[in-house]
Order: sequence, then structure tokens, then C-alpha cells
Amino acid sequence: MSFCVIFSSLMLSFFFFFFLFSLFLLNTGKVYFIEWSIFNLNSMEVEMLILLDWMSLLFVSFVLFISTMVIFYSKSYMSKDLSINRFIMLVFMFVLSMLLMILSPNLISILLGWDGLGLVSYCLVIYYQNVKSYSAGMLTALSNRVGDAMLMISIAWMMNFGSWNFMLYIDYYYSDKSMMIVGLLIIIAALTKSAQIPFSAWLPAAMAAPTPVSALVHSSTLVTAGVYLLIRFHLLLENYSFVLMFIGLMTMLISGLAANFEYDLKKIIALSTLSQLGLMVTILSLGLYELAFFHLLIHALFKALLFMCAGNFIHLMGECQDIRFMGGLVYKTPMTVMYFNVSNLSLCGIPFFSGFYSKDLIMEVYSMTSLNIVIYLIMLISLTLTVSYTVRLLNYLMFTDYCGFSMNSTEELSDEMVYSMGFMFIIVLFSGTVLMWFMFKDINLVVLPFFMKILILIMVMIGVIMGFEISLLKLNYNLIFSNLMKILIFLVLMWNLPYISTFGMNYFFINLGMLNYKFLDQGWSEFLGSQGLFKFFKKISVLFQYIFKNSLKIYMIMFLIWIILLLIYM
Repeated sequence: MSFCVIFSSLMLSFFFFFFLFSLFLLNTGKVYFIEWSIFNLNSMEVEMLILLDWMSLLFVSFVLFISTMVIFYSKSYMSKDLSINRFIMLVFMFVLSMLLMILSPNLISILLGWDGLGLVSYCLVIYYQNVKSYSAGMLTALSNRVGDAMLMISIAWMMNFGSWNFMLYIDYYYSDKSMMIVGLLIIIAALTKSAQIPFSAWLPAAMAAPTPVSALVHSSTLVTAGVYLLIRFHLLLENYSFVLMFIGLMTMLISGLAANFEYDLKKIIALSTLSQLGLMVTILSLGLYELAFFHLLIHALFKALLFMCAGNFIHLMGECQDIRFMGGLVYKTPMTVMYFNVSNLSLCGIPFFSGFYSKDLIMEVYSMTSLNIVIYLIMLISLTLTVSYTVRLLNYLMFTDYCGFSMNSTEELSDEMVYSMGFMFIIVLFSGTVLMWFMFKDINLVVLPFFMKILILIMVMIGVIMGFEISLLKLNYNLIFSNLMKILIFLVLMWNLPYISTFGMNYFFINLGMLNYKFLDQGWSEFLGSQGLFKFFKKISVLFQYIFKNSLKIYMIMFLIWIILLLIYM
């Protein structure tokens, strides 16, 4: 038996257990605390804690289900890879780190899981060892190190309380100043992991990893860790709600604009993940943590399916990721295109697909808040942009002509990839309603004016028209609209965020190093130091050689001068 079969069957069995257990806890309202005291350090209790409540167990079951499908999918996708067992072990370590982070209410064990995610994600991003992968891996690892540092500082701050179990100090959240600082540190850590502005550049760069990893990382594990941490610390967010809302909205806007002009299939889906994470952070800033968690779970499912379908397209197209080559796929891969369309329509929030249940509820609750018109408009524009890039993607993949190799044999093979996508597809179809029945026991009546109620659907329709129009933009427009193309390039580069977060951060240090090298290392220290001494001794030795070899008279005169000096000073 291969590693893929062993690990996927193991995770599937755990998924059923945790899912049923979470439903039991949800119905009974119970919470289990498992505590293991490791040692005492100067009255500091160092202990391992596991928190089992409905939220953590439900999230664990979703992570296990998606990783089961992804590992089963990898059996076919990575079949030509000689080191597939190493890949599966890395994915398994990744999932274990995530589980440790989800189940622990203790900041130290959260840091262990958090760091595990960062390290294993680096190993997975640089899996296809080339220059692009190495630079993407470095950007990913160093962006996440900022969050690790913030968590370490928050651990130091919580030493004031005598324990790192933040569940015990809920009473201090409003009164204690140091708890407010811990809240700020936790928010910065979560923003780095969930790739919000100004740390957004690493998420599209992490697409250098194999597609099964992208399906796992960008749906339920790495990027959602930050949002999950914010959900756990939701009481600490009240003081910083406006900042969080601004960051979430700006992230939604820039990722939506960038995705509309991007041609790399995986990067478009990565930018859509970024947009949805911005939506979750915005909802969290209003204090609606259960709604954010609801969207997080549904998004995890359809985004994993979206990446799996994209992986199948890339696999069948001979590792080509450019959507301009991928026309007419509906005739060649009908099953995958169907799965892809359903998950895309869920992403748009089209009525009665799974994403609709969370997105529509989010937009209606958002409409009921007393926020100003600018914030409301940015939210609606971001929603329109989501629909727009989805429709553009569908237009490129389905309605245009096939632009790959003319001698191709692109066809779906009934293998593990299609089976795992099919199983995911069934869950995606029903997840919206089922989760809504489970999580929201009370029926919420949302009363809005007719125009506001219908406004969301109007924006979706505008997004559909925009998507078709943008997909007609061709590169030969460059000659006519040269300034427009500059703006489009600026938007695709996410408002130059990749430059700001790489060279922008390093410019001062690199410049200082260059000045040091030019003026000190290769300059004055060289002139006065080693090279200077060498030239000085060389000149003296040349002079002495000239004197001693050239003339007996000079030698005798010098001998005479020496004797005279000796006689004078004796």
C-alpha cells in the first residue's frame, strides 16, 4: 500500500469521528478541557492544553476531510514524482501543525503549531527546486516570521498573568492595558499569516508550490490560521475594529482588481482567496465571529475544489498555467469544468450555491450596520469584482477556442483526481444549507428596504457584464491605450506591493551594504590598509634594491654618513 492510501484512509476515519463529536458538542453546549502539566518554572505553570469545543472540532474535521481528498488526489497528480513519499509526509506534517494550532488555547502550543506551519510551508513552496520557487519560499517564510515574532512578544507579555492560557483571562480583556497590547500583537500576527495588507505579496508568490499543496494551503490550513486566531481572540478586536475593517476592505479591493487582469490560472485563484480572507477580516471587525467562521468553512470547501480542478487543467495542458491557451475545455474535460463552474458560482454567491448562504447573509448584516456610504460602496465594488474575475475566467476556459497544441489528446482519465474531485463536489453542493442548519439554530429575520435587498443581486449582474467585457481586452490594445496598459500593470502588481515588501524593505540595508563595500571595504580601508601597506613596502624594497645593486659609491657614501652619525651621537 502506498503512503497516499494509508494517510488518506487514516484522516478520513478521524474526520468522521471529529465531525460527529463536534455536532454532539454543538447540541449539548459542552466544552472539554484536557490539561497536562509538564513542569513548573518559578511559579509559572508550563502545561499542554487541548480545548475541545464545537468550533475547534468542526474546523479540525474540515481540515482532515480536505487533506484526505488532497492526498488521494496527489496519488495521481504526483505519480511521476520520484520522491512522492517525502511530499506526502510533508503534507501530513503540515496538517498536524494546523491541528495543534486549532486545538490549543495556550499561546506556547499555538506558537509550536504556527511555526510548524511556517517551516513546512517553506519546504513545500520550494518543492520544485528552481530560482522562482526559492525566492517565493523566502518571501513566504520571512513574511510569516513577522507573525512569529509578534506571538513570541505576546507570550512575554502574558507572563504578567502567570499562565499562557488566554481563556482564563477573559475578564481582563477590557480593563487591563497589557491585554490590549497582547490583542494588538495577535492582530499583527494574524494579518501576516492571512496575508492582509501590507503582507499580501507572499500569497500569490506561494503558488510556486505543487497544486495539491495550493489546494490545501489556500483553503483550510495556512492562510485561515490567522483568521481562526482572530476568531478565538474576538473579544480583543473591539479596540481595533476600524483598523481591521480598513485593512480587510483594502485587501479585498486590491486582490479583486489584480485578479481581473491576471493571466496565471493559479494566481487568479490565489487572489480570490486573498479577497475572501479580506471579507472574513471585515466581518470580524464588526464582531460577527460566528458568521466569519461559517464563511471560512464553506470557503475552505469550494476553494479546495477550485484548486483541484485547476490542477487537473494544468496537468492535462502539459503544465501550462496561462488561461489564454485554455479555450474550449468544456468539450475536452466536461466533468472537471462542471466541478469548476459549481465552485466558481459558489465563490460569486450565486443564489442556492453553497457560497450564497454565507455571502448573502454577510452582505445583509453588513447593510444593517450604521457604517458610512464609502465603506459600504467599497464592499459592494469588491463583491462586483469577485463576480467579474470569475466570469472572465469562465469565458477564457469555456467559450473561447482552444489555443494549446494542435496535436493534443486532452481528455479526462477516470483516475484518483476525478474521483476525489467528485467526492468534494458532493460535499460542496450541500455544505451551505447543512452548515446553516447546524450552526444557526435561531432563525434570523433580516428586514431591509427592497432596493438594498435587491442591490446585491444587481451588483452581481454588473459583475457578470464587467467580466465579459474585461475578458475581451487583448494585448494588442497596448498600442492604442499605452497609458491604460500602465494602469493595468500597476493593478496586476497589487499596487506594487511585491516590490514594496521585497526590495522596498531591503533597499536601505542593500544600499548601506553597497556604500560600505564601495567606500570602506573596497575604498579607504583597502587604500590605507592591506593594499596601502603592500604598496609602501614595495616602494621601499624597490628603492633599497636600486641602491644596493646600482653603485658602490652610493653604498660607501651611506656607510660614511652612518659612521659620522655614530660619532656625533656617541
